[in-house]
Amino acid sequence: MEESKRVAIGEVDVEKVIAVINRNHRIDFSGYARASFTRRIQRIADKDANENFDSLLLRVSEDTDYFSRFLKELTVNVTEMFRDPDFFAAIRKKVLPELSRQKKLKIWHAACSTGEEVYSLAILLHEASLLDSATIHGTDLNPDVLQRAKHGIYPARNFTEYAQNYLLSGGNASFSDYYSSSYGNAVFNDLFKKQMMFSEHNLVTDGSFNKFNLIMCRNVLIYFQKPLQSRVLHLFKNSLVTGGFLCLGSKESLLFSDDRLAFEVIDAKEKIYRKI
Repeated sequence: MEESKRVAIGEVDVEKVIAVINRNHRIDFSGYARASFTRRIQRIADKDANENFDSLLLRVSEDTDYFSRFLKELTVNVTEMFRDPDFFAAIRKKVLPELSRQKKLKIWHAACSTGEEVYSLAILLHEASLLDSATIHGTDLNPDVLQRAKHGIYPARNFTEYAQNYLLSGGNASFSDYYSSSYGNAVFNDLFKKQMMFSEHNLVTDGSFNKFNLIMCRNVLIYFQKPLQSRVLHLFKNSLVTGGFLCLGSKESLLFSDDRLAFEVIDAKEKIYRKI
């Protein structure tokens, strides 16, 4: 695209986009950090070569198919199997032995995106003989990524890296036993899928829907402004049973949260906490 035709997205434009999405699609992005949000909208505008900002706003407002794609690119969907292997190693050593004392396990993976980390956790539960007693709820505000997670079908080209991550996380089985290959894709076994439930949930507006033994929400809070971070952490606290575990991302912390005194630190480096 020629530079002269580039649609430059400013602060006022971002507020207009947020208002239109909230009004027309009932999704509230007002609590998101503006810098990263602006970059994502600018990237979409550059890619789609809209004639001007008003044309972009009109498509977001009225074109359902366009908004579905816009939402997919607007929300952060960067994930992989056993992302940050040391984190999953810490789950193996410090969390699963405690969870093994429970007869039934309820787990919530919030903002799970396309589900690779949900299946990673399911593998850990299986290897600890805990999968059959567990129900894993994967949620996200984007219905398209949830469909991918539900089917458990991923490009096979990524699985060499995923297998290495698995080994680094402490896995000692044959990773390839957990999926089958078909037409360039890897399809996870049904033994994992039958323990999973995927549904839409918006951390900005929706409340608690169960009491959980483990909640994972990794590398999501960094995109929220502090008031929204506080709201979500309070939601997680109220959604955990006493003794339940909360796992955050590497750049996130409970240190400055109003609810920090409700938790003890299990692993400071890997951001694993336990409700007391």
